[in-house]
Amino acid sequence: MLNKVRDFIDREGLLSSVGLYIVALSGGADSVALLRILRHLGYRIEAAHCNFHLRGEESNRDEDFVKSLCSKLQIQLHLIHFDTTEYASLHQVSIEMAARELRYRYFNQLCEDVGASGVCVAHHRDDAVETFLMNLLRGSGIHGLTGIRPKNGAVVRPLLCLSREEIELYLHSIGQDYVTDSTNLVDDVVRNKIRLNVLPLLKEINLKAAENIDKTTVFLREAEKVYALSMDKQRQDLIQGFPDKFPQKVLVPALLSQPSPECLLHEWLAPFGFNAAQLEQILSHLNGASGKEFMTATHSLFIDRDSLILAPSQLPMKSMKIPEDGNYRYDDNLLFKVEHTDDLTISKSDDCITLDAAKVKYPLAIRPVQKGDIFTPFGMEGHRLVSDYLTDIKMPLPDKRRQLVLTDSDDKIMWLVGLRTDNSYRITNQTTKILRIMMKKVET
Repeated sequence: MLNKVRDFIDREGLLSSVGLYIVALSGGADSVALLRILRHLGYRIEAAHCNFHLRGEESNRDEDFVKSLCSKLQIQLHLIHFDTTEYASLHQVSIEMAARELRYRYFNQLCEDVGASGVCVAHHRDDAVETFLMNLLRGSGIHGLTGIRPKNGAVVRPLLCLSREEIELYLHSIGQDYVTDSTNLVDDVVRNKIRLNVLPLLKEINLKAAENIDKTTVFLREAEKVYALSMDKQRQDLIQGFPDKFPQKVLVPALLSQPSPECLLHEWLAPFGFNAAQLEQILSHLNGASGKEFMTATHSLFIDRDSLILAPSQLPMKSMKIPEDGNYRYDDNLLFKVEHTDDLTISKSDDCITLDAAKVKYPLAIRPVQKGDIFTPFGMEGHRLVSDYLTDIKMPLPDKRRQLVLTDSDDKIMWLVGLRTDNSYRITNQTTKILRIMMKKVET
């Protein structure tokens, strides 16, 4: 069995013969076996134990046990205590999530403090099978069905090649005791129900059920590599412009021409927080009316004519007063220079406007476009809704929301910034002085 673990570590490239590793030691059979096996194989290890104070005296019993074990084996032990219940309440997460966040945050910091190359945790084959079944029940895609990975960043799992039965037989063979978490013996949560009820039943049907499921996860991990490569290429081919910049645009006809629009949509949008229900709704609206929006905590997806446009959710845009001539910074990316001049040259640039100064009253303001805003486009007569004008020039929905206007003291629009001025402020033969406003975009 020791050779089996050694071969697995070498095959997966999990540990270095010269590195220092932290063993997450709870005191249970799995972590105790991990500690003893890595020590026997000659790796440099230290142990870390977290007391979450969730099981009363049982938590203290576990701490005493790992202290005694590490003292006996002459292994450096790092201990930490957490008020897990308070943390869960403060951060509004479950107890399980709180314990996970606290544990791994501590492990990461400990690795930095002692110069460790990684953290070894004692997940084994049965844990991977349980995770597979849990994700299967949730309706997971291919990524969720690949089980627990042998390595995830600094976290390594050298015992994934062993079953729980093999681990217990090993401990029995060397006369090593361990503690048992009583909460693992009650089928009150999904994982425990699978461990205590489902897996035993599957083994009645097929003695090698767990082993075969584990093989399936290995096959799926290999298939996932091919899948990911193909999806990444399709994603980059479909996104207009630069795939890693926003806004991102995908043409609906091009998406629908792919072998699996559903998979491609998932791979594109899931990293930005879009869930399965939203993806299903997006697919059902692809041939519908323009203007539909779907949102997550960080991003928005717009259906705009024959395009899907993904952009970061916009923070509320501000309004800025301009009381007099001068230089003004609207935000980190946008600068304005406002000046009066006797030079009557008319600007033809989108980033610079020239207005009849006699028709302009300070203070000016730069603000986001608002519902009901009207103006008279330069060279035209009669008022138009700004929203209609932006629709006519086929401006994408996310850009409409970011559109700025420049107004005078009466909140009358003088300029759709970067697009068009209001005809009321045009320069005529009677103009004697010009108000010139220049906009500069700063690349970040």
